[in-house]
Amino acid sequence: MTEQTFRSGFASFVGRPNAGKSTLTNALVGTKVAITSSRPQTTRTVVRGIVHRDDAQLVLVDTPGLHRPRTLLGERLNDLVKSTWAEVDVVAVCFPANEKIGPGDRFIVNELAKVRRTTKVAVATKTDLATPEQIAEHLLEIQALGAETGTTWAEIVPVSAVAGDQVQLLADLLVAMMPEGPPLYPDGELTDAPEESIAAELIREAALEGVRDELPHSIAVVVEEMALREGRPEDKPLLDIHANLFVERQSQKGIVIGHKGSRLREVGTAARQQIEAMLGTPVYLDLHVKVAKDWQRDPRQLRRLGF
Repeated sequence: MTEQTFRSGFASFVGRPNAGKSTLTNALVGTKVAITSSRPQTTRTVVRGIVHRDDAQLVLVDTPGLHRPRTLLGERLNDLVKSTWAEVDVVAVCFPANEKIGPGDRFIVNELAKVRRTTKVAVATKTDLATPEQIAEHLLEIQALGAETGTTWAEIVPVSAVAGDQVQLLADLLVAMMPEGPPLYPDGELTDAPEESIAAELIREAALEGVRDELPHSIAVVVEEMALREGRPEDKPLLDIHANLFVERQSQKGIVIGHKGSRLREVGTAARQQIEAMLGTPVYLDLHVKVAKDWQRDPRQLRRLGF
């Protein structure tokens, strides 16, 4: 019997904001590694989720949604996306099946057409929100968009990350496109994002839930300190996390804190539960809200906030 070859490599999900990229990453990895929110522009860092299989290791690079930038932050996020595309083995473009293909999708596929060597796959996401007729029409539109932009789709796959439909099939197809090679990460590791950045992202996700539409881009989170509390018994560890939420204006600070601090307490509780679930350790979370005036447009502040 011939020995089965092991494959390993990188696949990147791209698409306009809110196309279902992070939810798909989480479904493939089987746990939450990318933050998801009903707000567009949730993802700001490139998260690597790692899918371990007996025959392969698939490293999923989840990039921020590509869009026409309005701020310096937007430009930096776009540069990040394009540099990622050139380095991965496969780029999978996500097109939500419940929405028409629009100028945003066309912009992305046109940009992607400039990246020559990378294998390109189209994924019709959120099929649970569309009828079979809509899905069939959507797949034809994706094919037409490929022809129009000179992009050859290696595969066009409809999936629903929420319902779990065809997620396994997508994993099989992506694995088959990976080069032969040894595992790139230790067994059991699910992401290479440092724990501080996971905590910061989960705090930001909690802060985005339920805030009014004017805030999504204006919140940045920096974990100032994260350490196990000294003098605790080994079987009762406590992780102390001190983090600052930055907003751009004084008026936004009030929105995030809420009446008598009620909103910030809710954010803290939700984030703490998510961080504990992710890291497997009880957490003491200390949150403060600060104003960093117009940070999205200021190069110095962007650097300080890690962009």
